[in-house]
Amino acid sequence: MASHRLIQHVGKRYGLNVSEALYDRLNMYYFVEGHALNDKPRLAKVAAESLVETLAKTENATIPPMTENEVLNFLNSNKGRREIENALRALTELGVHGIPKFIIEGSRVVDGAAMPDVFIRIFREIEKRGEVAGGPVFGDILGVDDSIVMRASHKKDTMFPKM
Repeated sequence: MASHRLIQHVGKRYGLNVSEALYDRLNMYYFVEGHALNDKPRLAKVAAESLVETLAKTENATIPPMTENEVLNFLNSNKGRREIENALRALTELGVHGIPKFIIEGSRVVDGAAMPDVFIRIFREIEKRGEVAGGPVFGDILGVDDSIVMRASHKKDTMFPKM
């Protein structure tokens, strides 16, 4: 719960690209390095280091990174808990009980192991229609401002830099 709350807080504060970088770092921390996500002092140290590193690479970073103490204070609070609990309820209502899953147009749940033709069919339908039928499901639930959602976390030029 604490790490999920922290990631959504970072997304609201710094943008989705920064929260995605923190999410990636915490996945390494937990799955590869084998550390517990409920060790709040250690989690605060790793998160603060990740924020410093990520924000140093971010153009026009105007908000200073959270310090280790600020992260720890956040982790020891209950801020963001209600939003995460609401997101979990929404996932249950959508029938999501495990990961990876993709939620397309806010309502279509596709298993992460689906064959490429499933995704191609869905995206061709959207392409033919000319618009996306639904919006982000969790923006409102998590309290993420539309301007942050519109900035996105993955852009073509950052994912595929020119060589």
